[in-house]
Amino acid sequence: MKTMMMTTTMKRTLAACLALAILLPLGATQSLAQVETLDDLIDETRKARSDEAAANAAREKEFIANRDQRKQMVAEAQAAWDAATKRNLDLSTRFDANEAQLSELETTLKAREGNLGELFGVTRQVAGDSAAAIYNSSTSGQFPGRDQFFMRLAKAKSLPTITELEDLSFELMREIVETGRVARFRTDVVMADGSSQDSEVVRIGGFIAMSGDQYLVYEPTIGKFKMLPRQPAPELRELAANVTQATTGYVEGAIDPSRGPLLTLYTQRPDLWERIEKGEEVGYVILTVGALGALCAIYQLVYLIGVRRRVTRQLSSLDNPVRDNPLGRVLSTFRGDPARVEDDVEVIELRISEAVLREVPTLERFQGFLRLAVAAGPLLGLVGTVLGMIITFQSITESGSSDPKLMAAGIGQAMIATVLGLGIAIPLLFANAGLSSLSKSIVQVLDEQSNGLLAEHIERKLGETAASGGRYA
Repeated sequence: MKTMMMTTTMKRTLAACLALAILLPLGATQSLAQVETLDDLIDETRKARSDEAAANAAREKEFIANRDQRKQMVAEAQAAWDAATKRNLDLSTRFDANEAQLSELETTLKAREGNLGELFGVTRQVAGDSAAAIYNSSTSGQFPGRDQFFMRLAKAKSLPTITELEDLSFELMREIVETGRVARFRTDVVMADGSSQDSEVVRIGGFIAMSGDQYLVYEPTIGKFKMLPRQPAPELRELAANVTQATTGYVEGAIDPSRGPLLTLYTQRPDLWERIEKGEEVGYVILTVGALGALCAIYQLVYLIGVRRRVTRQLSSLDNPVRDNPLGRVLSTFRGDPARVEDDVEVIELRISEAVLREVPTLERFQGFLRLAVAAGPLLGLVGTVLGMIITFQSITESGSSDPKLMAAGIGQAMIATVLGLGIAIPLLFANAGLSSLSKSIVQVLDEQSNGLLAEHIERKLGETAASGGRYA
């Protein structure tokens, strides 16, 4: 019976120890593992409870300290909020007061402005209207920064001051004066390669500017003069050089009434070779035909002039024929062989005609080709015109619009081909007419002299027959 009671007591004790081990912290549980008796267990339990109480006290102390700190932070935030709210109310009240005062002042200002309000409005309007002209004026290249003054005055919300009104009047007066005078000054000029170079510039009013024999345009975006990448014709450049080199007196010069755009468009006009290139293959064919015709015409002209001189020299000595000219060769045919005496007039006439006809092809050489070139030039030009119109219609079809810029290439090719065809036909027509007239005059001399020889022969035979009492047949 005692044994059973002891066993029950031990079981209850062990159960209590297990429950205590579960409740104790980890360190106490590890110490509990070393407990051997119940007294030790009680001591360890007391110690654990003491440690736990101390820890709880520390946590409570820390919590109380943090609570006080949080309360202080909340109090500070509330004070800041109250101060900001008060400042906001003060500022709002001051803003409303300032708005009311500003409204009163504006009313007072408008009442006191009177006619000055219209004056200030006109001032801003004049400044706005003049800003664009001053911005693009070449005089701003000599007096930079004026456009900014006009733009600032035109956009000003406040009333202009007396100084600004005086500056506006001065700038408008200076623009009028500078537009009517020729000025010489030094400034930075943007060259064609983009570099900047200090150069002497001569400005004729607000119309045109030059440096040496080079023309300049004013670039308002950079506020400087810019040299044209492509200069106009040499005669205009010579005028520019004369103007820049002159010191006194009157000098002939060129101006651009549009103040720049017209000169730029003029420099973009294609030269002769660029126009010829627009004719493309047909243009080259036309020029080749024209060049061949011109060479043939020049060669034949030189030849006929030399022949004409030699024939003229031969006319002064018909009794001594020289075979370096057609007339001498014709005379040599008739008189060259004294042993051969022709009695038949028809045979003599045929021999003379043969000699003249032998010279005609050389005298009329290349005239057939020139007539062919005269006829072929306009026809080739017509071919180029048709090709150009085909290109024009093709561009219209591809783009779906009749923009003149898109049609310019085809129309340009058509017109250039037509001009080239007429350009070779007309000079070659005159050249062929001149060569034909010159060759006919030489052939006429040959016919006259040959007929004269024949008539002289017949007269001589008639005289011999009359002297012998016979009859010439």
